[in-house]
Amino acid sequence: MTNTNTEFKWNRKHLIGLQELSAQEIEFILDTAKGFEQVSTRSVKKAPTLRGKVVVNMFFEDSTRTRISFGLAASRLSADVVEFTKKSSSVSKGESLIDTAMNLEAMGIDTVVVRHSAGGAPKLLTQCINACVINAGDGYHEHPTQGLLDVYTMREKKGSLKGQKVAIVGDIAHSRVARSNIWALTKLGAEVTLVGPPTLMPAKVHELPVKVCYDLDEVIEEIDIINMLRIQFERMGGSPFPSVREYQRFFGLTVDRMKRAKSDIVVMHPGPINRGVEIESEVADGANSVILEQVSNGLAIRMAVLYLVNQAAANESKSK
Repeated sequence: MTNTNTEFKWNRKHLIGLQELSAQEIEFILDTAKGFEQVSTRSVKKAPTLRGKVVVNMFFEDSTRTRISFGLAASRLSADVVEFTKKSSSVSKGESLIDTAMNLEAMGIDTVVVRHSAGGAPKLLTQCINACVINAGDGYHEHPTQGLLDVYTMREKKGSLKGQKVAIVGDIAHSRVARSNIWALTKLGAEVTLVGPPTLMPAKVHELPVKVCYDLDEVIEEIDIINMLRIQFERMGGSPFPSVREYQRFFGLTVDRMKRAKSDIVVMHPGPINRGVEIESEVADGANSVILEQVSNGLAIRMAVLYLVNQAAANESKSK
């Protein structure tokens, strides 16, 4: 693993969100991930970087891509991986998050990757345990590694993000992905526009460093990158729009809309996809789509994050 930025030193043993990171820290993670890309192309997909370390995937919400990606990332760095699920643990008997984490730490774990429905849960863990904590999604707060893999993919396709016009479209209100994207993109110099119905915009949206638009057709011709968000029906108490058909009509990325977009527009989606709602299959699987590349890049990003937080923890331990 190599990083071209030899003067910068990473010193964070936790990754809770991108809002708290500087542009230099974000770029450092991206550069570090570049060095891990080739591990997945080897005949033996292993590096000894975290040999002897124990990583726990502590997921209190369902996940496919993020949980498996973190598990693979830790395994490829030669760490031991423990998979934790709420249903098969003492949490189902009433044990608290803190007690669960403290008991796991007592068994000798080094890193906790946590996804939780409560915003702030990963931050709380950093105050209760000594192990490294990585946020894999907390409530409506942030999903930092998704934000990192998104900007990594954008950078691979467009080079510098400075001046790139990026539209984040859909269910902004319930999206922790959108929040991590906003912080990363704006720090790296991109121009971000949030697009969606007013009912799916977060409170105080105009206080964010972004533009807001309620009509995709107004911006489709000028944007360089479009990130389509899933409608999170499971988080909604009622219907935020009259019908799925109406939503798709005004905000769906269709073949017809793509005809008006730039020929080199980059199409993204964090998954899982509601095909035919936020994006048509022909677009999701089309030439401009980098959706599967996002998944592949997520592995390198998560390897980089696991490596960096453990390195910071080791340096902290040496200095004591």
